[in-house]
Formats: sequence, structure tokens, C-alpha cells
Amino acid sequence: MDYPLLDIFFTTMWLFLWIMWFFLLFRVFGDLFGDDTLSGWGKAGWTVFVLVLPFLGVFVYLIARGKGMGKREYQQAAEAEQQFRAYVRETAAEAKAPSGHVDELARLADLRNRGDITDDEYQRAKAIVLG
Repeated sequence: MDYPLLDIFFTTMWLFLWIMWFFLLFRVFGDLFGDDTLSGWGKAGWTVFVLVLPFLGVFVYLIARGKGMGKREYQQAAEAEQQFRAYVRETAAEAKAPSGHVDELARLADLRNRGDITDDEYQRAKAIVLG
């Protein structure tokens, strides 16, 4: 079998180019359908354009809307972080220390039963709670 080294290089290059192309295509469709400011007709038009003329459609999309892709991704990440921080604040507010010693001891016993703390840690925490 005769397959020169340069042919192996070109085959590998074309394979990676196709993989990069599909990543780019999925990224364009992800941005297209994740954009809430674009109307349904606009999304349909871009979809048809990208499906009928894939290379030209993707390159025109990147030229026309490429700058906004990064901004939209940053905005979505900022919103997700804001929602996460709100969830953490809400959960922390709900999980404030129990008011009585009985509740605190029950919580410690539950932690010990689940295996989150050892028996030694449980005894030290119990001694602190009981004073």
C-alpha cells in the first residue's frame, strides 16, 4: 500500500478542517437560536441562507453578526452568574443557624449519619453547642 507521508498530512488537515467547520456551524446555529432580539422571520431567513449556501451563509453571518456573538455570549454568562449568586444568597438565607440547641444537635446528628462529619467532629461540635 502506497500512501506517502504528505498525503497523510493533507488527509489529517482536511479532517481537522471539517471538524472545525462543524464546530463553527453549530456555533452559528447556537447563536442564531439563542438570540432573543432576532425575530422568527430573521431566524428562518438566516437558517435557510446557511443551509442552502453553507459556506457563504456562515461567512456572511460572521461578518454581519459576528461582533454581537461575543456580546451575547458574555451577557448570557453574566445572567447565569447573577442567577447563581441569587440562588446562593437565597439558599444561605434559608439555611441560617437553627434557633435552638435541639435543632442544632439534630442537624449535627444528620450530618454524622450521612457521613459528612466523623464521630470525633460530631462530639466536638456537640460540646460547643451544649456549652
